[in-house]
Parts: sequence; C-alpha cells; structure tokens
Amino acid sequence: MASTAAILVIGNEILSGKIRDANVPYLAEELFGLGVELHRVVMCRDDVPVIADEVNLLRASHDVVFTTGGVGPTHDDVTLEAVALAFGRQLARAGDIERLIRGHFGDRTTEGHLRMADIPEGATLVRSGEMPWPTVLVENVYIFPGVPEILRMKFPVLRAQLRADAPFVSRRLFTKADEFELADILDEAAAAHPEVSIGSYLAWDTSEYAVKLTFDGKDAEAVDAAVARGRGRGGRALGGRDRSREVGEGGVGPPQEGAA
Repeated sequence: MASTAAILVIGNEILSGKIRDANVPYLAEELFGLGVELHRVVMCRDDVPVIADEVNLLRASHDVVFTTGGVGPTHDDVTLEAVALAFGRQLARAGDIERLIRGHFGDRTTEGHLRMADIPEGATLVRSGEMPWPTVLVENVYIFPGVPEILRMKFPVLRAQLRADAPFVSRRLFTKADEFELADILDEAAAAHPEVSIGSYLAWDTSEYAVKLTFDGKDAEAVDAAVARGRGRGGRALGGRDRSREVGEGGVGPPQEGAA
C-alpha cells in the first residue's frame, strides 16, 4: 500500500515537444482512484547520471516512484542502467524476460532487443496471467516504458498492491459566481479544514456555470464540513448543482476540469 507517489518522465522527445506526454494524466487519475496522493512530477533527459540523481531524490521522499520512458532497444534507452546506478547495483539479464523477447521476435531477435532483459540486480518482476510482460520493480521504484498503450496494459496489475487504506472522497459544486466573489469564502474553508484539498476551476466553454469547485479528502466528514462551511458563509455564492462521490475503485479518477 502507498500513500504518496512521484512520477519521473524520461525522454528528450518530451522535453523538445516532439512527443506529447500522455502517461502523467493517466497515472494521476489512476492513483487518485486508489487513494494515493501524487505529490510530484519531474521530467528529465535521457542522461544516466541525471536520471539516477532524480530517482534517488524521489524515492527517498515518496512511498512509490514511477519512471516512464527510456526502456527499449535503442541507444537512448538508458533508464534501466540509470536506475541500477541509483541503487548501486549492476545490470543482470533476467531469463524470464529474455524468453519472452525471444518468443516474441523469434529469429529477428537482436542484442538490442535483449538489452531490455538487462535489469538491476535483485529487481522484482510484477505480472499476472493476463499480463505476462512484467513490470520491473526495484524497492519502491516501478519502471515503465513510455508507450502509453503498453503502460496502460501493465498498470492494472499493480492496483491491488498500491491501493491506500482509505479512498478519496470528492465533492463538486457548480456556481455562477465568479472567483473574486469566492476567494474569501474558499480561504476560510481551506483554513478551517486544512486536510481537505479545495480547487477552483473557471469554465470557459459553458454558460451553465462560471466556476466549478472541488473538495477532496480522505475524511468524509471533513470534506462535507468544508462544503457546508462554504455554503453557509457564501449563501448564493456556493449555491448550485452539487455532485459528489467516493473515489475508491481503481481506474476511477478525480473530477476533471470542465466536466459538467
């Protein structure tokens, strides 16, 4: 079980804008649904010492870390090497992964393909019957490829072991008041209930409401109290449609900006 998480996105192509990252939104939504707080996202180049330094910083301050990108057969796929460096370990060829690679590529298998089977010594392979291709886990660091479709096939295997003790509870309010009217009200609610995360999001593409407010936390009574405090103090300001739910099932994420 985990309480806090960080994501390290690796790849020159992300930092140059050649590829648009799709993994962070997916992981953020999944983690929220599991009751895990995503505290930090870092992006870095395909540079072994830089990746190793970032891994060490993140793993020391978060329960779990997810790396995405830099896992493959080409020269710039250096994540496995960098994670090994971060932990002071050597790379060792994993026979299970080598067999999967050879079974998939057959006679076309190259040494470049087999490099993907070289993982940090002592790493754990996390998999299931539905997903035989394993995710490499080194202590609290999960190593994912950068291809979104592959990451999304692999992640569900981890849900049971990542799920936090308590899910998030989310409440959403929609109002036609503007943020200037709401600022003092929300400041008071946030000060009175620091354990509740309160968000305010302007609506640009609808005339039904001007601002969506979200209230997220693990204590349902505290979340409801924050909503009630805002309503009682604000009167009309927080009047509007109320949508609420408990977020505890894997794959069910937080209220999205712009959602009606």
